[in-house]
Amino acid sequence: MPFLELSLRVRAEDEHRAENALMDLGALSVTLLDADAATPNEKAVLEPGVGETPLWPEITLVALFEGDTVPELVLHALESFDDAIDLSQADFRTVADQDWERAWMDQYVPLQFGRRTWIVPWNMDPPPEAKDGVIVRLDPGLAFGSGTHPTTALCLRWLDSLVLRGKTVLDFGCGSGILALAALKLGASAAVGVDNDPQALAATADNAERNGVGDRLQVYLPEDEPAATYPVVVANILAVALDALAETLASRVAPGGVIALSGILHGQEGALMEKYATWFDHLEAVQDGDWMRITGVRRAG
Repeated sequence: MPFLELSLRVRAEDEHRAENALMDLGALSVTLLDADAATPNEKAVLEPGVGETPLWPEITLVALFEGDTVPELVLHALESFDDAIDLSQADFRTVADQDWERAWMDQYVPLQFGRRTWIVPWNMDPPPEAKDGVIVRLDPGLAFGSGTHPTTALCLRWLDSLVLRGKTVLDFGCGSGILALAALKLGASAAVGVDNDPQALAATADNAERNGVGDRLQVYLPEDEPAATYPVVVANILAVALDALAETLASRVAPGGVIALSGILHGQEGALMEKYATWFDHLEAVQDGDWMRITGVRRAG
């Protein structure tokens, strides 16, 4: 059955009222998009801080209704709910029904990182060229992390370059668990995944089982993580979090151990390198598009 889709542009201060009105009118879902996407005014909204809900100045609300919904009645009801909502640019279209998860997975293909590492969707066969590589089967499903974003790719290439055999790896901000899984497949004896989202921990544990490494991976919320040091630490989060957690992350790296920091926009790396120089030598920044990765070696003491 097809659906009726309404696109409505609103100001950030009107978003909450408009979204509530749409849900009260029976919208099956409401999605928030940057109204200025693909224009010079496009603005990235990244992971928020605690208690923050950042929004774009202008937002496009995309509401999905049952296919037999009458557009004119929706507009009339919206005006009755809140006559301050600007309906002049409201736009309707019919959307065909489909298997959304299947459609998304069809866009996700095997990817190679570094010399050995391949990320392969769980429902696809590895390509012939991956036969001698390290295969990580992944269902990103519940959490961020498919390898397609430069921040993840930078970390995967770094892990691929290391000798991990017999080592334990800490993946701080594990998301889907992709980095911890890659480390285990590359020879690490154990891995620990930490994330503040319980859904991410569930996705990580599920992906570990799919890859046959569930017995070598432990997952924790930050407050439950045991205080330990690791020879290899990777943190793919965001610059603001890397800055706030600098001392914590440094304390997790064993003397002589290595760290990789990612989720850093180009231009943010200088201040972070200066801060992490308190604990690390051989700091190096590598760029992929608009994103940076910082690596370093933990000093003794």
